[in-house]
Amino acid sequence: MDTSTPVTVAADPVGHSGIRVDVTEKKAWALGSAGTILLFFSILAAIGLSSWFFIQGAIAQDNGTATTQTNVVMTICGIVFLLAFFLLTGFTIVSPGESRVVQLFGTYIGTIRSTGFSYTIPFTNRKKVSVRVRNFETNETKVNDYSGNPINIAAIVVWQVADTAKAQFSVENYEDFIKSQSESALRHIATQHPYDFPVDGRSSLRGSTEDISIELANEVAERVSVAGLEIVETRISSLSYAPEIAQAMLQRQQAAAIVDARETIVDGAVSMVEMALDQLEQKSIVDLDPERRAAMVSNLLVVLCSDGQTQPVINAGGLYQ
Repeated sequence: MDTSTPVTVAADPVGHSGIRVDVTEKKAWALGSAGTILLFFSILAAIGLSSWFFIQGAIAQDNGTATTQTNVVMTICGIVFLLAFFLLTGFTIVSPGESRVVQLFGTYIGTIRSTGFSYTIPFTNRKKVSVRVRNFETNETKVNDYSGNPINIAAIVVWQVADTAKAQFSVENYEDFIKSQSESALRHIATQHPYDFPVDGRSSLRGSTEDISIELANEVAERVSVAGLEIVETRISSLSYAPEIAQAMLQRQQAAAIVDARETIVDGAVSMVEMALDQLEQKSIVDLDPERRAAMVSNLLVVLCSDGQTQPVINAGGLYQ
């Protein structure tokens, strides 16, 4: 009869705080390189000596000269031989940028981060986990921005393993986990910002790439912390309108650029006309009534704001002809 207490299953999402695998990296016992080398040669010497004495005892038995003491020595040599091979299972080599997650019969013992030739508890399973800095590029994803326009976006994520125990035991595959969470975070960030121009106080994806990268890095870091992973940085690697609206958006950008250019031209033309009229009045070159002044302003603005090259026209009559 099973008397174990049943596990209560939550009806609502539990979030990261409700994750049931709660494990944190700790340091595993490991002998340093110098002690490990000394132990290694000591075990080899023990194997060699026990083998030699065992062979001598076997020869004595074949010759019929074996004694009780010989049998005891052979038994001890056999035990030493087996013990030596048991101890040999504790040796491990850790390269720079790697670690070893140590388990004994399924129990997490600790992590070895010290590099070189090391010795730890024999008969343990030592899983290699890389702690080097790695990066990947997300798939180019189509998503609607804050304004509802479909865009294609991708990002490069630079990351590393910070807690080897969480990376090994908290998630099924931490490499697949960070890739899926990064794409999910990228989608969420893209929907929170407009593509081109700030809207409702929200910075644009194209105009504030540095701020967007920091925001994306923070969100990805929060999502993957449960797996013991750290985000070094993120960068937007690809950003464009979706093909179905790219041409329309290009025309919109061109129209906006033309409007901005026109505003600059008009502002400059008005300043030049104002300066010309002021100088004419100050130097008393000509006395202009309001109607003549308006005509001159109109002519100057036409000349200054025109797209094409203006052609001079000589008015042979008066102003009103």
